[in-house]
Amino acid sequence: MTTRTKNTVRATGTPLRGAVRSLRSALIPTVRSLRLGFLFPLLLTFAGATHAQTAPIDGVDARSNPAEFAKQLSSPDANVRRRSAEALARLAATDQRKLVEGYQLQEKNKEVRLALDWALYRMGRAEALYRVVRELDSGRQDQAIGYLAELESPDLLYPFLKKENNPPRVNAGLLKALGHIGNAQTLDLIKPFRESHQPYVAAAAELAHDEIEKRLGEPAAGETRVRPRTVEKPTDKP
Repeated sequence: MTTRTKNTVRATGTPLRGAVRSLRSALIPTVRSLRLGFLFPLLLTFAGATHAQTAPIDGVDARSNPAEFAKQLSSPDANVRRRSAEALARLAATDQRKLVEGYQLQEKNKEVRLALDWALYRMGRAEALYRVVRELDSGRQDQAIGYLAELESPDLLYPFLKKENNPPRVNAGLLKALGHIGNAQTLDLIKPFRESHQPYVAAAAELAHDEIEKRLGEPAAGETRVRPRTVEKPTDKP
């Protein structure tokens, strides 16, 4: 190729390359914008799905592996064992039930054993609820009330409250738990206990009544508050 031909190709190629560069510069932001516009909704969808899968259950991450909590039931620290049992209860980890049953039988710490009973109830062992209620008449009453206040319905506690010859602390504990989860029907059930002569029971019934009534936002049926009458003074006639 002669020198003249090379110069001609160079002269022709220079404007062409410049045009290509200009076109590329103009297209890159557009392509990027299209990519972002396409990916952004996908990222939002993925983030929403991830949040739904990892939303905490009463403070326990839904992604948590129940087997990891089950392993901690063998910890020498009683507080760790209790918290692990409570985490398994919140997760309702039925796949760990056999293991939890074994630990419950050998557990010596009463607070941990109560937590294990609550976990077993949440895993489908209905009879474990009786053991939790029985602990209301012990030094672990507050712990038991905390668990019973997480029940999905107050109806589950009615049969226990209707039992005769319950120790006063059991009735008081049941009433305190019902104060958290009770409804309008509960108000009728606890009404007689407001006149109880058992220690602690009347006060617990009164407190439960007030808490339920406040939550419902209306007075109990048949107990409407009457506005006091006012007597107008007679006016002197002219």
